[in-house]
Amino acid sequence: MNQKDIYVKNMPLREAKEKWHNALQTINFFDGAKVTEIDVEQALGQITGAPVFAAHSSPSYNAAAMDGIAVHFVDLASASDAAPVRLGGKQFVPVNTGNSLPQEFDAVVMIEDVHYINENEVELAIPATPWQHVRTIGEDIVATELILPEGHTIRPIDQGAMLATGVTRVVVKKTPRVQVIPTGSELIQPGNAPAPGQIIEFNSRILTGYLNEWGARATGAKSVADDKEKLRAAISNGARENDIVIINAGASAGTRDYTSTVLAELGTVIVHGVAIKPGKPVILAIVDNTPVIGLPGYPVSAILTMRLFVHEMIYDFMDMQKPAAQWAAARMSRPMHSAMGVDEFVRITLGQVGEELMATPAGKGAGAVMSLVRADGILTLQAGSEGVGAGEEVQIELLRPLTDVQSTLVVIGSHDNIIDVLANLLHKGRKTIRVSSAHVGSMGGIMAIRRGEAHLAGSHLLDEISGEYNVSFIKRFLADTPLQLINLCYRQQGLIVAKGNPLAIKGFEDVAKNNLRFINRQNGAGTRLLTDKTLKDLGINPTDINGYGHEEYTHMSVAASIANGSVDCGMGILAAANALGLDFIPVAEERYDLIIPKQFLDDGKIAALLDLIRSNDEFKELVNNLGGYSLRDSGSIMYEQ
Repeated sequence: MNQKDIYVKNMPLREAKEKWHNALQTINFFDGAKVTEIDVEQALGQITGAPVFAAHSSPSYNAAAMDGIAVHFVDLASASDAAPVRLGGKQFVPVNTGNSLPQEFDAVVMIEDVHYINENEVELAIPATPWQHVRTIGEDIVATELILPEGHTIRPIDQGAMLATGVTRVVVKKTPRVQVIPTGSELIQPGNAPAPGQIIEFNSRILTGYLNEWGARATGAKSVADDKEKLRAAISNGARENDIVIINAGASAGTRDYTSTVLAELGTVIVHGVAIKPGKPVILAIVDNTPVIGLPGYPVSAILTMRLFVHEMIYDFMDMQKPAAQWAAARMSRPMHSAMGVDEFVRITLGQVGEELMATPAGKGAGAVMSLVRADGILTLQAGSEGVGAGEEVQIELLRPLTDVQSTLVVIGSHDNIIDVLANLLHKGRKTIRVSSAHVGSMGGIMAIRRGEAHLAGSHLLDEISGEYNVSFIKRFLADTPLQLINLCYRQQGLIVAKGNPLAIKGFEDVAKNNLRFINRQNGAGTRLLTDKTLKDLGINPTDINGYGHEEYTHMSVAASIANGSVDCGMGILAAANALGLDFIPVAEERYDLIIPKQFLDDGKIAALLDLIRSNDEFKELVNNLGGYSLRDSGSIMYEQ
């Protein structure tokens, strides 16, 4: 079959789900739960496939609940301090906790209340009640009573309850066997250093992890090269031995994307191409009555499409309802425009700032794994919508508990490697605090404070006229905001160059004269202002800098571009150069401050952060090890209004 015959462009998500559901019905995928019987001791985490009833009572005999003596309660009816009762002969018998109570007795007196006159005679000054300190037959559960219902996830305590009542085998629901087959000749295994054009194969680990978390028995197969016959064999074997097969990559329409063609030859392609972003080229097919799902190669696309089309299948296979998604209302920190004609799934970070739960996009790109690592939830922009505006309330599907979100410190502004040091120290502390940081430049941080979107902002904006950092910008843009400007550090800024400085760069004069490839920071970044001031002081026109308009958003991104040879140099901090083993040409020392609204100074998260930078020796040692920093004023209030 021709590739074009099976590639369906932009099928609406609802229609694709309906077609897929109907196709699964034709292969009886939903026909009742499949069950098996296993040992109770191997059943932890399994789901009961039938109700579990007690084989016998627990306890199965009247048992002493205390160390002491077994008695007839009527013999002690008159006992008191003034007139203690003496028992002897066959009127009592010593018992330990758990001992079977002799049939003729009906109460136990604790050993602490027993006064032995001699070995065969005791004196008691407290009356007893019927079945006092006795665990009667079936006190916990009576034979034939229900222990666990069908559909229950077995916990350690459930295993104990079953074993205590004589149940040693339990019927559990079969979990679907799923095989994930990564494809691509460029794939290499983790632990190997990738050469240009090679990619470390980690997607299958992510996908099998989610599948197992959802209840499947998922395994990753050996990666398959871009070869039709090898792919055909892998799919055929996978469909024969598993309940679901997932192919990762090769789902698009490139010259080496064979998945759709092979699936059409082996079985039936139900859907190829869904109007979603990311994840458009997903393939849904049936091979030998086995569902086969072709996921895009980009990790974010693969994960999100698997959530859409496979997550529910796992529960359908086990005849169970998928757990309901958790949602939270939040306010957008910035506008989001939707892509025309597709359902778009936007990764979102959340933070409780004052009374508002603020939502900020976590990053773009179907290959940006860190956008999902950082994401707290997903915002769905429906096809046909115009997007959402800044300040608009939206519904976010949570990816982590709301309690985690509420313990998040929202940092927006200029990037610095110290933020990562603080994030780690705060998270590993006794009172775990998460840090959500958005690197939008110093001016972006000031605007976030102005809009009430962040707890604090990092800034290093230099006023060319006064030579002062940050204060003039605060007075101009945050005049009505009570705040403290607290120093975090002084740091070395300069030109980052390749290791060994092979181009012998000494400064911006060489960059301009030799037409070297430069990478800049974005407008509004403090580093951009420093670059512009430096060029002005040197009398260099920005248009003479090759790459002045080529922008990155963090010091580490600038350093990475230099490390991979994309550019020759860029402005950044010494710590970023050190991190990637690059050379550094100092240009200036600058002051980096934290802008903190006073309304948050009593917040426990802010208090913990300030305590770290003011008095934590580990923090100081870690920062000094980065290189290029001075903490001489760290924690000091530089300005207040």
